Amino acid sequence: MSYVDEVLAKVKEKNASEPEFLQAVEEVLNSLRPVIDANEDKYRREALLERICEPERQFKFRVPWVDDKGQVQVNTGYRVQFNSAIGPYKGGLRLHPSVNIGIIKFLGFEQIFKNSLTGLPIGGGKGGSDFDPKGKSDREVMAFCQSFMTELCKYIGADTDVPAGDIGTGAREIGYMFGQYKRIRGLYEGVLTGKGLTYGGSLARTEATGYGLLYLTQELMKDHNESMEGKTVVVSGAGNVAIYAIQKAQQMGAKVVTCSDSTGWIYDPEGIDVDLLKEVKEVKRARLTEYAAARPSAEYHEGRGVWQIKCDIALPCATQNELLIDDAKQLVANGCKAVCEGANMPTTIDATEYLQENGVWFVGGKAANAGGVATSALEMSQNSERLSWTFEEVDAKLQNIMVNIYHNISDAAKRYGFEGNYVVGANIAGFEKVAEAMEAQGVC
Repeated sequence: MSYVDEVLAKVKEKNASEPEFLQAVEEVLNSLRPVIDANEDKYRREALLERICEPERQFKFRVPWVDDKGQVQVNTGYRVQFNSAIGPYKGGLRLHPSVNIGIIKFLGFEQIFKNSLTGLPIGGGKGGSDFDPKGKSDREVMAFCQSFMTELCKYIGADTDVPAGDIGTGAREIGYMFGQYKRIRGLYEGVLTGKGLTYGGSLARTEATGYGLLYLTQELMKDHNESMEGKTVVVSGAGNVAIYAIQKAQQMGAKVVTCSDSTGWIYDPEGIDVDLLKEVKEVKRARLTEYAAARPSAEYHEGRGVWQIKCDIALPCATQNELLIDDAKQLVANGCKAVCEGANMPTTIDATEYLQENGVWFVGGKAANAGGVATSALEMSQNSERLSWTFEEVDAKLQNIMVNIYHNISDAAKRYGFEGNYVVGANIAGFEKVAEAMEAQGVC
């Protein structure tokens, strides 16, 4: 049995109840086979894969808080510090009812390689809670965030572990958490990223993941002698990533005709109105039915359906496992040229393989959506230097990082005989740096 198969068997046995984590490990290790097979004896002796698949530490804790009716509520908090070989742990805090340890481990594992790809000194981590901020008052959200940070603050710090936002964790939540950290620890430091501009946040951070996705997509198209101009784009999601992906795609001359939320989706053949979408989602925190009600050209549909719309480029920007095999078949049948992931692992493995087998240029999330964490690392740099850079400075650095990521993953794929396979290329490029750092630091 090969070393990869040995480790996969061990991971499956040990984490049988964590399907998302197993999916992530299987996808990464299978794509790393050419690298691992070339160094099998050495990696097996060092148990390198076992170490990279096992978090350095993980925390699970109770989060009690009082709602507006005076009722005590109890949620579960998590933080997984996965790998610090190349820098302090870095990864977001997800607040969503679906959160469990398996999902946090999957996200933290992916973060190792995504962070490595940025070229910046940040390790992999992730955290969150099964708390749902939707429908809660500002006071209830503050009560939860303060209780959550009262425990989490014991394990994080500017040079140890720097969390950020994620699904359900926006500027409001980061602000409440930062205030509680400062209050308990008595430190004003860059312990969280995604902060407000008045207290250490970075310009362009809000836009970074969506903009970064488009900078990489544009470079992918350019590498294949195509441009974004005039292309029809379908986007899933209506959160931070989706909104700014839509905005940047339209600035590049493309027409984005869809977006979605947890209850339904919009088809707008005239192109999504970004200002209206921001009003509905960022200001009113409302459903997309309100977008359709205010926009005569828009059609609202219940459930799923974004991927049935004919397009040149598809950008899944919602959540994990949202683009299924039947969706992939529909995209191929409609002539889609490229799929680039704005969310974390939104495409199932069988759908990914189908897209690749049918000539669609596919770039996975650990490369395509790395702009968010890259700009978080730029925020950390500004905090350390006690400086603030202009929007244009941050945006230029972000664009340079994303262009470099594309070429690094493309080159890594070519080196191992997988030209055009950007999933393999991303995993190899991310892994090589982390593996070298782990080996240099001994058994730890």
